[in-house]
Parts: sequence; structure tokens; C-alpha cells
Amino acid sequence: MTQKQILSSVKDQDLIEKRRNQMIKGAISLFKEKGFHRTTTREIAKESGFSIGTLYEYIRTKEDVLFLVCDSIYLQVRERLEATIDLQDPSVENFVSVIKSYFLLMDEMQEEVIIMYQEVKSLEKDTKAYVLQKERDMVGMLERVIVTCLSDAVPEQDAKLLANNIFIQGQMWGFRRWMLQKQFTLEEYIDRQIHYLMQGLNLTNIQPMK
Repeated sequence: MTQKQILSSVKDQDLIEKRRNQMIKGAISLFKEKGFHRTTTREIAKESGFSIGTLYEYIRTKEDVLFLVCDSIYLQVRERLEATIDLQDPSVENFVSVIKSYFLLMDEMQEEVIIMYQEVKSLEKDTKAYVLQKERDMVGMLERVIVTCLSDAVPEQDAKLLANNIFIQGQMWGFRRWMLQKQFTLEEYIDRQIHYLMQGLNLTNIQPMK
């Protein structure tokens, strides 16, 4: 399932994209405040700047809006992460730069990521499978960076596990910020995580990039 496969009575693709982007922005704001189940489609329409009738010209159900939100979050993460990856210059330094950029991105989007994990269970089987595949794609991007930049330090069969570890470490700042922020600044958290990561890979001569 993709965004284009969500039924719409409107045929203008540019208008569909514009209206759905308005829905996504409005829904994220409401989901942060109230959660998916306590938010009504009428509230989403109002927050998006149009009527409930207009809303249903672009989606069928409230679940469609949740799908659009999840899809949008992963698209933003993928685009931002891709912008930091330079596999034409594979090096340990490039690997560290990607990891730091990912951690900073997870801090910036921590509310959106939490919404996604809290509410993805509300999706139907097929749409949930699509969204979870997006997560596997994100982990796969980190895995490719590891395989390319650390080919001598990390056996290929270990790259997937390491990619999953990094993926979760980045998100942990958002999930446990209520505790971690009492002990570390964001920069301190990133530096310590990178330090222990490099120590585990026996690459401690490379310093975290400031």
C-alpha cells in the first residue's frame, strides 16, 4: 500500500498531495496532544483548515490519516539520512558523521517517532506491514553504511545487528528523555554512545565528530 493507493474522489494529484500534507501536519499536532484514538476526524479537518466533507474527499477513514502520518515520518527520516550518506567516500569518519546526524534527527523528530510507535498497532494488517517495512528499510540504510565504511572492522553478518543497535540507540533519547536529560545533554549522550560504539569495534583512535 502507498499513499497513492488511498482512495480519493479528487483526481488532481497536486491538490491531493497539498491537502494530505495539510492533514498530516494537523494530525501530528493532535496526535501529540490527544493520541490517535481520542482524536476525531472532525478535529483533524478543523486543524487542517478545511471541513469534514473536504477531508473525506481525500481519505476514507481515520486510519488512512494515521497511515499518511507514519509514511510521512519515514519519508522525512529517509531523505534526511540519505543526505548525510556519502558512500563514495567510505571511511570511519564518514560512518561517525552519519551516526551523529541520525541521532540529531531522532532528537528533532522525537515526538513524531513516539507517535508512530504508539499508534502503528492501530493500523490494519496490510498497512502495518507496509509501515514496518519502511523501518526495515531505514535499518538497511545504516547497514549499508556499516558494510561500506567499516568493511575491515565489522564482519558482514554482524552489520545487521549493529545497524539495529544504532537504530534503537538513536530513538532511545526520545523514548527515555525524561530520565536521560537529567544526566546528559544531547551532545554528551551522542558522544558517549559513539565512544562506546567505537570502543566495541576497537576503533577508539577515532574521536566523535563535533
